[in-house]
Amino acid sequence: MKNGRRLILKIDPSARLGKQVKVGYNSIIESEVVIGNHVTIGEHSIIRKGTVIGDDVQIGEFVLLGKTPSSNKKMARKPKKELQNLVVEKGVTIGTNVTIYKGSSIGEDAFIADYVSIREQVKIENHTIIGRHVMVEPNTTIGERTTIQTGSYITADTVIESDVFIGPCCSMSNDKYMASGKGFHTGPKIKAGTKIGNHATLLPNIIIGPNATVGAGAVVTKDIPPQSIYVGNPARPLKS
Repeated sequence: MKNGRRLILKIDPSARLGKQVKVGYNSIIESEVVIGNHVTIGEHSIIRKGTVIGDDVQIGEFVLLGKTPSSNKKMARKPKKELQNLVVEKGVTIGTNVTIYKGSSIGEDAFIADYVSIREQVKIENHTIIGRHVMVEPNTTIGERTTIQTGSYITADTVIESDVFIGPCCSMSNDKYMASGKGFHTGPKIKAGTKIGNHATLLPNIIIGPNATVGAGAVVTKDIPPQSIYVGNPARPLKS
């Protein structure tokens, strides 16, 4: 008992924990999990089978790592049945109420804020920040030193390169025909150094060139050239 609460801690015997690992009460660590040194895991958290966590990782309360995706008959795109184990590299910070699915990887010193959901087959590279309430859908890559701010929606099949800034509540889509069964799914491709303002909307299969700027509230329907500034709905080049 601790402060009147019953302590429950379930660690599978096959799990490997490094030195000075702290696990909060009512947490579960499943089989074949590997945890490095100096890791802190908050209360009521679950680390699913086979998840790999590097040194010096900080994990908040009510976190689920290594979740297996599910589906139903209506879903046109079923998740892969065979997925690699989730890997969280050293120095990562994960907030509270975060879910990260199996088959993804989180690079060194990344910061994942509270209430974030990261689906399967997502690669987040080193030193990247994922803000509060961000949703990252499957088959997406996010490069190094990128910042995605609060409440943004990153659709599936998106490529975001390094040093990109995405403001709050940005929304992306990958299905031009909106669940009609036509065409194919391709999210935006956002090149290195791009800056996207808050509440911008990015349509499917567009390319935003390196070091371009998209203004707040813009609706991007076509490719944007490198080092240009686009604003408005639909987005058009800003005259100097």
